[in-house]
Amino acid sequence: MSTLPHLTLLTTGGTIAGQAASSADTTGYTAGALDPSALIAAVPGLGELAQLQCDSLLSIDSKDMCPAHWLTLLARVQHHLARPDCDGVVITHGTDTLEETAWFLHLCLPPGKPVVLTAAMRPASALSADGPMNLYQAVAVAAHAASANQGVLVVVNGHIFAGADIVKTDTQALDAIDAPARGPLGAAQPVQFYHPAALTQAGCVPADALAGLTELPRVDILYVAAGSDPDLLAAAIERGAKGIVLALPGNGSLPANWQCAADAARARAIAVIRSTRVAHGRVAHATDTTLPAASGALNPAKARIALMLALAAGTPELSARLFA
Repeated sequence: MSTLPHLTLLTTGGTIAGQAASSADTTGYTAGALDPSALIAAVPGLGELAQLQCDSLLSIDSKDMCPAHWLTLLARVQHHLARPDCDGVVITHGTDTLEETAWFLHLCLPPGKPVVLTAAMRPASALSADGPMNLYQAVAVAAHAASANQGVLVVVNGHIFAGADIVKTDTQALDAIDAPARGPLGAAQPVQFYHPAALTQAGCVPADALAGLTELPRVDILYVAAGSDPDLLAAAIERGAKGIVLALPGNGSLPANWQCAADAARARAIAVIRSTRVAHGRVAHATDTTLPAASGALNPAKARIALMLALAAGTPELSARLFA
């Protein structure tokens, strides 16, 4: 009997499964064109790392990923993790919204069996495609005993990242996925961890808060540039937004002409969060109670997901924890 770990390969599409007409084409391709068997066939040696069971969940470009997909993915991951014969899950995904899916899963899955996401910047049909090596290393990490209880992980370009930490930093470079604030947790080949993941928020969303949901509350992000009109905020609310994340200048600095609009939203029990357009740094929590709450370390995309989940759960305690 084999002693290799049993892993589930859960595919969602993305560039890693992309196909182009020319092997030299790295931008004009169809994402999610290949099925799991084709992905595995392109990676010799996977069978020496783990016994894989495939689950083809989605075949989409990750730019089209939405909250309904996250909920479906979460339920499927939970299903596999609950199986006694499953030792971990590897998820293939597109890079465009990888940071959002990884952050969502980080908040919803308690640490335990390894959950590892991977992706690619070049389609599978391209010369020097990066997907096969990324998939090989993701399986190697998921199969390694040290990956248990590390929370959701992302493996790309030879690095192990905490799913909570990543952002996409380049439109085309192979090293487009990074964790600017904390750096990688470790190296993927051979598998080694430099330090443990920060798990204070891992799995903090109660499972029963999302039970039966097929959608999350609508939360919109508004990019506030110099002179932006605050009527955008009222328009978003009229279209059904239950929460608003403001991507503001500097340290989440609310322009004076937006104050009244923010006050009016809060008076209608619409949650408003101050985040920042700036690439690095926290938004400080203000003592001025006339200001909307701050996003803390979360960029606008991650603050949006945190607010969606806080609204779905309906608990102030969760909000405080998510935006610490």
